[in-house]
Amino acid sequence: MENNLSQERLEELLDQAVREVTEQTAGVRLCRSGEPLDGDLCTVYISFHKGFHSSLSLCADAALLSRMAQNAMYTDTVSPQDLEDFSKEYFNILCGKIAALLFQATQVAARFSVPSFHRGRYVPEDRLCQFVLTYSGGERQSAQLTHHIPRTQAAP
Repeated sequence: MENNLSQERLEELLDQAVREVTEQTAGVRLCRSGEPLDGDLCTVYISFHKGFHSSLSLCADAALLSRMAQNAMYTDTVSPQDLEDFSKEYFNILCGKIAALLFQATQVAARFSVPSFHRGRYVPEDRLCQFVLTYSGGERQSAQLTHHIPRTQAAP
């Protein structure tokens, strides 16, 4: 990781942000898990443009994102457009929290792109996976936060 932040510390910061933001915005308590993701998935993606040169994606069961959206919107059902809008806004809030935590740890201001939403698993072509944090949201629903680095940063 750039700016002298160890991978272990970065994982701690991302984990803290994911758990806090998910519980505060969607009322869902996530627990670290090793469960694989499969089935109906959605991915939200951002890239950092200033301060850091990495990117983040959150791939989750559509059912988990729907439950989070229902909780946040105080409704029993959400449309596909509601799911997309909620997922992008949730990820925007999450990445804002991550940027704040990164600033506290490194004194480097980070700026990130507008979140993009993808049905299925989205993997950016110009990036490599540095690490993945996997969560269970209960009800056999999972999510994975992936930290991507540019291919040029990878060890040979």
